[in-house]
Amino acid sequence: MLNQLQSLENRKRVAIVFVLVALTGGCDQTDVGIIRFGLAAPAVTLDPRYATDATSYRITRLIYQTLVDFDETHRAIPALAKWEALTPLHYRFYLREGQRFHDGSILTSDDVVATYKSVLDARTASPHRGSLSNVESIGPRGPLIVDFHLGQADPLFPGLLVIGIMPERLVDESHSSVKRPIGSGPFAVEGVLKEARLRLRRVSDGQLVDFVTVRDATVRALKILHGEIDLTQGSMTPELVDWLSQDGHIMAVHRPGTTFTYLGFNLHDSNISDLRVRRAIAHAIDRQSLIKYMFGDRARLAQGIFTPKHWAGNSQLEAIEFDPRRARELLAAAGFSEEKPLRLKYKTSSDPFRLRIATAIQDQLSGVGVEMTILSYDWGTFYGDVKAGRFQMYSLSWVGLKQPDIFRYAFHSSSVPPQGANRGRYLSGSVDQMIELADATNDLEARATLYRQIQKQLLVDLPYIPLWYEDTTLIIRDSIIGYETERDGYYDRLVLARRLGVNE
Repeated sequence: MLNQLQSLENRKRVAIVFVLVALTGGCDQTDVGIIRFGLAAPAVTLDPRYATDATSYRITRLIYQTLVDFDETHRAIPALAKWEALTPLHYRFYLREGQRFHDGSILTSDDVVATYKSVLDARTASPHRGSLSNVESIGPRGPLIVDFHLGQADPLFPGLLVIGIMPERLVDESHSSVKRPIGSGPFAVEGVLKEARLRLRRVSDGQLVDFVTVRDATVRALKILHGEIDLTQGSMTPELVDWLSQDGHIMAVHRPGTTFTYLGFNLHDSNISDLRVRRAIAHAIDRQSLIKYMFGDRARLAQGIFTPKHWAGNSQLEAIEFDPRRARELLAAAGFSEEKPLRLKYKTSSDPFRLRIATAIQDQLSGVGVEMTILSYDWGTFYGDVKAGRFQMYSLSWVGLKQPDIFRYAFHSSSVPPQGANRGRYLSGSVDQMIELADATNDLEARATLYRQIQKQLLVDLPYIPLWYEDTTLIIRDSIIGYETERDGYYDRLVLARRLGVNE
């Protein structure tokens, strides 16, 4: 198995380099004053109430301000507002003065109240509603003061307030259909251009940034090489990264990341609902080999959602061993054999790298007698199917996780979409109880203990298979300075990015 993977990857490296060499040359740079950021997939929405995919969330962080953000230790810190707990059930937030939306109007407490009331309104169908279910009421106490009243005490509550603030007058509109959504963040939306380009304007100095969607990684690499794209982050195969790094004007920067990639299951499926089947699949996947040959060792094995260094992480989780013999035994116990093989459908995006990973998993599962069919779709169709529960298996990543409210959002029985992100329809009374106990205690260490127990139970029940934490890889031309990649993959450093020789 290992030799096959290595041979396959070596052949692909040779083929891709040959294609790149054959296609290089002949492209002129255009719009030299604009910074062009290459994306593998476009933002699904620019409405912060609905932003759950990685690209949407990262871009909305640039357009809107949030009440709260996080420091390097994943602790909540003031952003648009500072706060105080008047009582365990009453939080008061004080907005910074002088904040304006991109159209010049002043940001006030009414905008904050309207945004969060909209998220909490069942008719809005915001996927973030479940994580804020503890909020009983929201109200202004003046132009710059907002009160949140909770149903039960929650010392981590401020960390939930990370949804971008919209103008009150736009909250009731279909914000996703507005050509130029209005926020108060460091970038304003200039418009959506042809060739799948979203153009933002940096408020401080007018610097334009184009987000250019180029789904094919090889084409994206060529555009970097020719200067048609200035930088791209993630979603680039190791051989392309290594090849581009040979150019004296292109740098590759790798940083250990927190992006958690997992294999998800639909627990309403008659076959997948059998724990023996899920455990067999887990034992059949050689995650370490996939990390080595697919990622070039630029990822780390994961056992839980949070890294062990996170305050709610569990460093004592036992690794799922690669054990094909045990996988075959479990499948046999579940009633499957050569005469009656387990047949599964695996959904993924049409991104070539994700398709390669799916193909490698398909090959590993075939080694234990599982017949897996790969179904790939454009990002919008794929993500829509996942949210609607139209899958047996799929793979996705959680990006930029900071708060343990992810457990309620993704695993509580009440969080089945559209109320949350329990996409696999996982129903566990014991996990529900632990989530609720954690929510009800003010003792942070007691909470941390419960979160570690939840992660341990998830590893037993396997509503998903934890795969790895992916490194964040930045490919950037040396003409762009001031931009650095972050562990969570955010694009926030675009606030400082500039082109050499421009605005000097």
